[in-house]
Amino acid sequence: MPNLRRQPWLKVLLAFAFWTFIGLAFAGQLYLSKAKVDDPVTWSFAVGRSLADWYVFALLSLPALWLARRFSLGDAQWGLNLFTHLAASALFSVAWMTLRAAVEVWLTQGGAGDVTFAAAFNRALVTTFFYNLLIYWVIISVGYAFDYYRKFNEREVRAVELEKRLTEARLQALQMQLNPHFLFNTLHAISSLMHQDVEAADRMLVRLSDLLRHALESTNTQEVTLREELDFLSRYAEIEQTRFGDRLKIEMNIASETLDALVPNLVLQPLLENAIRHGIEPHARAGRIQVSARRDGDSLKLEVRDNGGGLVNGEVAEGVGLSNTRARLQQLYSERQSFRLSNAANGGVAVSVTLPFHTS
Repeated sequence: MPNLRRQPWLKVLLAFAFWTFIGLAFAGQLYLSKAKVDDPVTWSFAVGRSLADWYVFALLSLPALWLARRFSLGDAQWGLNLFTHLAASALFSVAWMTLRAAVEVWLTQGGAGDVTFAAAFNRALVTTFFYNLLIYWVIISVGYAFDYYRKFNEREVRAVELEKRLTEARLQALQMQLNPHFLFNTLHAISSLMHQDVEAADRMLVRLSDLLRHALESTNTQEVTLREELDFLSRYAEIEQTRFGDRLKIEMNIASETLDALVPNLVLQPLLENAIRHGIEPHARAGRIQVSARRDGDSLKLEVRDNGGGLVNGEVAEGVGLSNTRARLQQLYSERQSFRLSNAANGGVAVSVTLPFHTS
């Protein structure tokens, strides 16, 4: 919808069309009513008189609307403002009769039925004075209605903007909490490895520096493509692969049509970290983690599955990573997302994330 404030010419055009429509409607009424009482007038006569009436109202509506904004009946001084409008409505009526009489003189000039200004004014005074008062109050009522509607829309826009900023602040706080959590856990893993394999720990530090650079560059980014997220995840997986060696095998099953889909930044890393911590680390045997992504209609399905011991009594205590992931999904997608932990059919735990499929 066009912005009338930025296009004043459109506002003038719409106002002209509005008053013309009313004038033509009353012209039709005049034409038919005259014909019904056997006093017919031509269509051009009816149109000329009616448009003259309503174009004068259109001209006088400008100061009336200004008074409506200047002396609002919703102010604390509503009594004084009401008195102002009562006086203004009388002046409005007199001004209309004066202008209309002048137009009547101009329209009949040079014709057989010349009308004097005094005669035209007196006739208008008798027939339209109170009607003009009603028109004034209708005009300012419409002005108040549009003003209240505009203010209501502005409040709605401000509320939406405030909610958006609040959501962004919450997401930023969650992401800032997630990054140190990831860093501390990785540093802890490096510290543990330092006493066993210095060269491996050194390689982990190098890869960690790459990850930190990526994380810092994307701190203010809430969504990235799945391709970027998988690139970050593979670097994190290299660190964990160095730590666990042959005990850890990570498989990627990513549908090609999902690579350009947008996902929350760092959404997969906490899921992979959780699978390693609960599904691989507690066991001496080799472990396998499967990361998959597929499109299901308008949804994107992400899943991280391990072959560990599964959930105890079907429950898991969510740490910072999982709880933040759940909260971020709720903030970003509301009811259009789901986050579920469950025991996999063949053992282990499956973490499933469903979110709207969308691209940049």
